[in-house]
Amino acid sequence: MNQIELPTSLNQLSHQIIGCAIEVHKELGPGLLESVYEAAMCVELQHAGIKYTQQATIAADYKGKPLPPQRLDLLIEGQLILELKAVRAVDDLHLAQLVSYLRLTNKPLGLLINFHAPTIQKGTHRRINSRVIRTPNSS
Repeated sequence: MNQIELPTSLNQLSHQIIGCAIEVHKELGPGLLESVYEAAMCVELQHAGIKYTQQATIAADYKGKPLPPQRLDLLIEGQLILELKAVRAVDDLHLAQLVSYLRLTNKPLGLLINFHAPTIQKGTHRRINSRVIRTPNSS
């Protein structure tokens, strides 16, 4: 199985975002509402000089017919989707939602961060859109 390699700039952005989430988690701890973590992440992203759109609306269609708009928690630098959770455990449905958002937007990378986890490292899930990022040997 070939390993998918992300551009260095996207990996660096991902690490910066996780660093912001670690700071938020360190300051606030687990147990708050998702909206609180989202607001705190916006503060940290601003401090880090990272551009973002909060509650970005995405439009999609199905066979030429518009679907109801979807909202991303945060769209980072126009290329990374950041979904935030504050749940006991991340469910397969949460991850499937992130993958669907990646496909609908053609963005290369998504992070799902669960602030209810004991550490951000344990609560972070990364998904790559293989339709956008190819393996080194793919055409």
